[in-house]
Amino acid sequence: MQHSLSNDDVPAPSWRQRPRPVGFELSYRLEGDTLVIDSTRKVERIRLEAVEQIRFIHAPSNVSSKGFRTQLRLSDGRSFSFGNLSWRSLTDMERNDRGYHAFVSALAAAIARANPRARFIAGKPKSIWFALVTVSGLALLMLAYFILRALLQGAHSSALLGLLLGAFSLWQVKPMVVLNRPRELASGEVPDALVPGRLTA
Repeated sequence: MQHSLSNDDVPAPSWRQRPRPVGFELSYRLEGDTLVIDSTRKVERIRLEAVEQIRFIHAPSNVSSKGFRTQLRLSDGRSFSFGNLSWRSLTDMERNDRGYHAFVSALAAAIARANPRARFIAGKPKSIWFALVTVSGLALLMLAYFILRALLQGAHSSALLGLLLGAFSLWQVKPMVVLNRPRELASGEVPDALVPGRLTA
């Protein structure tokens, strides 16, 4: 005779991350309408009804360009974030996109239930995003001017160097600009572009 699993038999959605090369590992666990954060030194319990905003961003690191973060802002003004990258050592990072997506999806659904008025946002704040677009555009224009001057002066090696630098800069900057475009999301929505790892059928 088979017995169906009860709610107590199903493990609570959780996520573990070492956000810095040196330091403690943080664990996040959902217990109903409460998020439990364990930093080894202390355990904090956050009521999800206190979450006013959840934001998803592309946040590349010095080691990986595939970094993403989820930021939560609480009604008392506090905020914190966690990401899909975890340090193993001083030089090595671990990615677990599938586990990250599963936890963030469960967290987003729980927040939407606990506080239907919570804002779900994708991308950087508008002022920061516009500044990023402006600075990136100016930098690329300066590179284009440098390449044009080099070609007019017959300095083909310098022009080639400028082209390579421009291609590398565009490769680095384009995802930050495109993915971090600020936009409002539906309550409970988790954008796959900023929270990778969704299981596909």
